[in-house]
Amino acid sequence: MQGPNSEKIKKMFGSIASGYDSANTVLSGGIHHIWKKDVVQASGVQPGFRVLDCATGTGDLAFEFKKAVGSNGQVTATDFCEEMLAIAEQKSKDKNIPLITEIADVTNLKFPDASFDICSIAFGIRNVSDPLKALSEMARVVRPGGKVMVLEFGQPTIPVFKQAYNFYSRFILPQIGGAITGQPSAYRYLQESSSEFPCREMFVKLMKQTEKFEAYSYRTLSGGIAYIYSGTVTRNRFV
Repeated sequence: MQGPNSEKIKKMFGSIASGYDSANTVLSGGIHHIWKKDVVQASGVQPGFRVLDCATGTGDLAFEFKKAVGSNGQVTATDFCEEMLAIAEQKSKDKNIPLITEIADVTNLKFPDASFDICSIAFGIRNVSDPLKALSEMARVVRPGGKVMVLEFGQPTIPVFKQAYNFYSRFILPQIGGAITGQPSAYRYLQESSSEFPCREMFVKLMKQTEKFEAYSYRTLSGGIAYIYSGTVTRNRFV
């Protein structure tokens, strides 16, 4: 599966970085924070775990994981967009929640095999140039039996709600997002990419193609606006 051009995506996110958090809160009514807490809970994270959060953006999911792993645990937050990661670093100082931050592309991670207990990505997998390679890399850096967690937008299936959400995301979301960030084209991209990206069983099929997971599951959020995907990394892959 071929994704969007990485340089265009990097430039787009750099252009909306300063207004990204405000736009997310307004556009989702703050529910994205609940979704991220759900990801942490579903991951089975424990105090002392090592977590890698890819495409961390401004760090919201990484902060939730850091709260869960505690002072003995470690969370590394990576992104290929410097402007986004700079905001995550400032929030880390402001919140007094320590993160390790690093510029990194999820399709080409520099970490050794089995370096982490959990690897996560929230609303980023549809933005990478090669989603299959990204999933493979995420699984590679996780220990056998560890988890890869993905939070991503999808397409609702409930009649009436589906039509209402499609109207909102197509006509209202770009206007509001554009007004907050000054970049309406970025939020048109959000709507278009979310409406086309594989979800539910189709995304699980993509995970299976990596041949790096022994178990898969997904959970529907808010009527299908978003989904949590979980993959357990194969235990005998280094045998």
